[in-house]
Amino acid sequence: MNPLFCSFQVNSSSSEAIPSDKVKKEKKQDKGQGAAGLKELSPSPAFIAERLAMYERLKTESDALLARRAADAHPITVALPDGRKVEGVAWASTPYQLACGVSQGLADNAVISRVNGELWDLDRPLEADCSLEVLRFDSPDAQAVYWHSSAHILGEAMERFYGGCLCYGPPIENGFYYDMFMDGQAGVSSTEFGALESLCKAVVKDKQPFERLEVSKETLLEMFKYNKFKCRILNEKVTTPTTTVYRCGPLIDLCRGPHVRHTGKIKALKIYKNSATYWEGRADMETLQRVYGISFPDTKMLKEWEVFQEEARNRDHRKIGKDQELFFFHDLSPGSCFFMPRGAFIYNTLTEFIRDEYWRRGFQEVSSPNIYNSKLWETSGHWQHYSDNMFSFPVEDDVFALKPMNCPGHCLMFSHRPRSWRELPLRLADFGVLHRNELSGALTGLTRVRRFQQDDAHIFCTMEQIESEMKGCLDFLRCVYDVFGFSFQLHLSTRPEKYLGDVAVWNQAEKVNTTDCCDVLEADSTIDIQIKDAIGRYHQCATIQLDFQLPIRFNLNFVGKDGEDKARPVIIHRAILGSVERMIAILTENYAGKWPLWLSPRQVMFVPVNPTCEDYAKKTCKQFVEAGFMAEADLDSSCLLNKKIRNAQLAQYNFILVVGEKEKMTNSVNVRTRDNKVHGELPLSEVLARLTLLKQARCRNAEEEF
Repeated sequence: MNPLFCSFQVNSSSSEAIPSDKVKKEKKQDKGQGAAGLKELSPSPAFIAERLAMYERLKTESDALLARRAADAHPITVALPDGRKVEGVAWASTPYQLACGVSQGLADNAVISRVNGELWDLDRPLEADCSLEVLRFDSPDAQAVYWHSSAHILGEAMERFYGGCLCYGPPIENGFYYDMFMDGQAGVSSTEFGALESLCKAVVKDKQPFERLEVSKETLLEMFKYNKFKCRILNEKVTTPTTTVYRCGPLIDLCRGPHVRHTGKIKALKIYKNSATYWEGRADMETLQRVYGISFPDTKMLKEWEVFQEEARNRDHRKIGKDQELFFFHDLSPGSCFFMPRGAFIYNTLTEFIRDEYWRRGFQEVSSPNIYNSKLWETSGHWQHYSDNMFSFPVEDDVFALKPMNCPGHCLMFSHRPRSWRELPLRLADFGVLHRNELSGALTGLTRVRRFQQDDAHIFCTMEQIESEMKGCLDFLRCVYDVFGFSFQLHLSTRPEKYLGDVAVWNQAEKVNTTDCCDVLEADSTIDIQIKDAIGRYHQCATIQLDFQLPIRFNLNFVGKDGEDKARPVIIHRAILGSVERMIAILTENYAGKWPLWLSPRQVMFVPVNPTCEDYAKKTCKQFVEAGFMAEADLDSSCLLNKKIRNAQLAQYNFILVVGEKEKMTNSVNVRTRDNKVHGELPLSEVLARLTLLKQARCRNAEEEF
């Protein structure tokens, strides 16, 4: 007998009917049409029937084992989140049954349960005294389970439609995907999404129960012998004698679970994207087809998601970047952005903003080399773990590499001469160009590139200075994000299990992080920072990290106050924008291309009423350019006045200054905004003064505050 330890138990006493676990036989129609008039493989791949027959034998053995355990059942006590305790029976009572006893509404809306802190199938019997929490879709853990179950539904549909070898099918931040190896086939086409969705809906309609089965590794290698990818997972990832599979309908898949009770719980599902990828992201491995989906407990949520996606598409920085002529990419330099004049203005304005803050906050800007001998990265530890992500090349008898980060170079700067305690904290900032060898399939506009710059800085300080320096970093972060209008979340980074260094140093550093810095921010403060954009998406940009290991690796030290003892500094890595490229992508989408005045590549447009006013328009425009504004004049005499104004508004010029004979005589301009708010005629000097102040203040709503 194969070692089987636990089986999914179908709840026979629940108020919600679950159909038999037998696969429903479908009448064959002409041209391979399935039950819903869908094009399925006919006949279906032989491995599906063979896999199912083997599973049925194993399930029978598992049910017998569970029955023997149930014969020795005994009462258990289950603690609920509100403090109540309910009675159950070991190896018989399930979370779903107990939820029904508390509230039918709770049970009906349950996605998954948590037993003693562990996610647990709703129909899996409880084994001993425990705590029990029932999770609905509004829980992040429940969403992950919901989308994981949806991935299995998609996997079943893909097997029935394509017949390839399924690989990984995980939940992701918003939705799920499934990868399939389609040896020799043409691949997935978006024209097939409708057919796949229809198959998924048929699976949902069947209310196929999710069954859990624990099986020996050797047996599973036999079950999945047709699929080399599942065998790789078993041989390379599974280190225990047994592991679990889950079944829904004809699909049986390696999976830790847990899952929703049955496929009918997935009320609204949409397939929206496909792409090619590599096995485990390795370019030297097989090419796979990836299909993405999203699902929700009701159609209203799906419609809201679709509206959100449409808004996100309209804000896509790649679309806006092209429309506004900010930047582009070229196949001859993949992952490296070409910033055109207007995009370069945004880029330079952002870096100047940070530079202004550097001078106020005691940072010193440095410039370090782009290329280093690989020995530097061996010393820092990056070569051993990160060399595949670095661009390296031979130089004479050595190997060199383009730098992917600035910190090792800054360590060389610190150590190039003796340092005194009087120099600390030493704050070194660097906008150096960085290169990382990202896979071509992972490159995504400005958010994932190979060539980029960071507002990177490293603070070398004493242990006693950590608290004040961390507070300074957090204040810096708040200042910058306030200008952009971002709210943000912070999450505490904890000591790794296999930490290096002195435990006393770790304890002191964690006290600074968790106590002092949290008090300063008056929030759930941490080192990992996520900003929230205008449509509610979170992006990780900033980072603040304490580092005790690089000073050890580079043997950094400074002379203490006594003039003799050498002490080890601590390094604080920090970036506020993070990658400037990525921040430009986020800001482009956050503002939807409606840049605030100080950052706008189109700040002022002068519009002459007729050709006789063009010289005045050119003259006043020149004054604004000399004052540092991105200003232009529309001198197209073939275009009518109203059309010129409308064109300027559509191009997102913050201010449109109309000049006619009256304005020319009085040295004034007629002011209106891109949102068509008319301020009327004002002296040119006053308008220039007002806009200069609004620009210098980095005002987010200059058009409203003019």
